[in-house]
Amino acid sequence: MEGAPIYEELTTLEREETAFVLVVMVDARGSTPQDAGAKMLVTAAGRYCGTVGGGRIEAKALGVAAEMLSSGATKPRFASWTLKGDVGMTCGGAVRLYFEPHPAGGPWTIAVFGAGHVAQALLPVILPLPCAVVCCDPRAEWLERLPRARNLRTVRRDDPASLVPELPDGAFVLCLTQGHQTDRPILKRALSERSFPFVGVIGSDSKAVVLRRDLVADGVPAKQAAKFHCPVGLDFGTNHPHEIALSIAAQLLRERDALSRD
Repeated sequence: MEGAPIYEELTTLEREETAFVLVVMVDARGSTPQDAGAKMLVTAAGRYCGTVGGGRIEAKALGVAAEMLSSGATKPRFASWTLKGDVGMTCGGAVRLYFEPHPAGGPWTIAVFGAGHVAQALLPVILPLPCAVVCCDPRAEWLERLPRARNLRTVRRDDPASLVPELPDGAFVLCLTQGHQTDRPILKRALSERSFPFVGVIGSDSKAVVLRRDLVADGVPAKQAAKFHCPVGLDFGTNHPHEIALSIAAQLLRERDALSRD
């Protein structure tokens, strides 16, 4: 744990859906036990890795992080302390700390099934957002064309539908595969076995009708078979892959924000 870079540990905690607080010393003036840029990760069990100085300053920072975790805080905060007056140390310096909470459940997960042209256009748009993206496709050569990013995980599977049970409950699911026959098994599992907040399928209104009919024939209850968006994306632009990608990204953000208001 202590030997790995702190952002690798952060990614591990997110993948494990463990709540934590990232603490960063953003400013250090005078005599201080650590320099600006020092970082620490804190979970409910206490300091996970890193340090912002040890001793009293770290104990005070751990107390703030613990309070944020216990209260379920979602907004970051700053704290400015003089080491003598606020922390009770003999040092004459001052520090400013940044506390960033990461609630349990991990980041906003977007599961993209299919790594074709639309996915190739979509991922560069959504990867800079605060999200974790997993892209699944049986074709290794298409997965290799995707951009490299810390928050992107690529999965090559001959049976992409087998990934559905592994996704977190709050994942947004996109079916951007090669067509109806490859979308159908993914949708069957996503709609009958899980209850994702958003499921979108690339295609047309007529494709949606056929998919829903076939899902019902496969045993998916009609009410569940209706719970996907097809065509996915807001109604603007042309059929150019980059314009489709922008329309999908816009719908994802709109649906995410609607959920946060509920």
